[in-house]
Amino acid sequence: MGEVDLKLPGGPGPASGFFRSLMSLKRKEKGVIFGSPLTEEGIAQIYQLIEYLHKNLRVEGLFRVPGNSVRQQILRDALNNGTDIDLESGEFHSNDVATLLKMFLGELPEPLLTHKHFHVHLKIADLMQFDDKGNKTNVPDKQRQIEALQLLFLILPPPNRNLLKLLLDLLYQTAKKQDKNKMSAYNLALMFAPHVLWPKNVTANDLQENITKLNNGMAFMIKHSQKLFKAPAYIRECARLHYLGSRTQASKDDLDLAASCHTRSFQLARSQKWSRIDSCSHQEETQQRTEEALRELFQHVHNMPDSAKKKQLIRQFNKHSETQTPGREPSTPRVQKRTRSRSFSGLIKRKVLGNQMMSEKKSQYSTPESLAIGELKRASKENVNLLFSGSPVMMTPTRLKWSEGKKEGKKA
Repeated sequence: MGEVDLKLPGGPGPASGFFRSLMSLKRKEKGVIFGSPLTEEGIAQIYQLIEYLHKNLRVEGLFRVPGNSVRQQILRDALNNGTDIDLESGEFHSNDVATLLKMFLGELPEPLLTHKHFHVHLKIADLMQFDDKGNKTNVPDKQRQIEALQLLFLILPPPNRNLLKLLLDLLYQTAKKQDKNKMSAYNLALMFAPHVLWPKNVTANDLQENITKLNNGMAFMIKHSQKLFKAPAYIRECARLHYLGSRTQASKDDLDLAASCHTRSFQLARSQKWSRIDSCSHQEETQQRTEEALRELFQHVHNMPDSAKKKQLIRQFNKHSETQTPGREPSTPRVQKRTRSRSFSGLIKRKVLGNQMMSEKKSQYSTPESLAIGELKRASKENVNLLFSGSPVMMTPTRLKWSEGKKEGKKA
């Protein structure tokens, strides 16, 4: 998860001592390391050079000034034989050791970042920021580039990842002392980009259009090396929730992650909300199509000439339209505009035939009580007030209308 930072090689603390003892055990297995595929044993041999260079970072022109070829050959043979080398004896110069480290990287069968990921690094160099209108700018998006490199380093082969970590730590510390050694991060990138990024057996002319991207990418990795070997923040949070139950105290990086996690949760909830809205709108659309089809069917039956068949169809239509369509679950609309319609037949009759059929039905089935109530409603306000004021019993207007309606019904 990248929560415990590795101590820099050669630095103070017990971690560096343990690392040195581990490397000495791995060096016991002898074999040729220059020009061979990268292994943990080869890294253990090369670590002797890296540890020595950490103590001599103030040498001017480090990694740029070549060393003595004779001393380099002696040192190379000792590394190939798995011999412990006493670099502190003064027999070798810092430039000898630095040049030999570059030779080791240059003779690997493939670059340290592998051929497979070459084009990905070119794409990472093109990650730019966007303005408020969504247009791509010429300003590099450093945060996205760092996250892309973090993901890319996670899938490197373990030996490549381990040596890359040691190398970038060394170059980062070297660039921090550029006031003494005159080697900035970009100067170091010019020295190491051919060995770390460039495909093998490719010249500078072949990479002419991409050479600036590769050099800038290498300088970017040196400057931000202390962030690149952690997993991205959201991956660390997912691992924490899965393995630790989110009980471990969050680090500073994880606090930055909280906002992104909430953003992802909000986006997920938002997508679920829109899916529910789409589902409701789909159901409403289906219901509308069903109602339209039923209206067309009813209109067709209504326009048929009077016959026994027409009466039979109307009876069947009224019978089946009181229930919903078979196989369809009732849906609750978000806004219930009409509550009077309890069946499709009433709804269709109102929409197709208008108020004419409903008024005819009311006149056909009107009762004496309904006629009396209607006449009472048409009475003037003065008459109602007169009746109300002349009554010896305190009655509400509602009770008054109901009682008068009953009386009129009896008289009729």
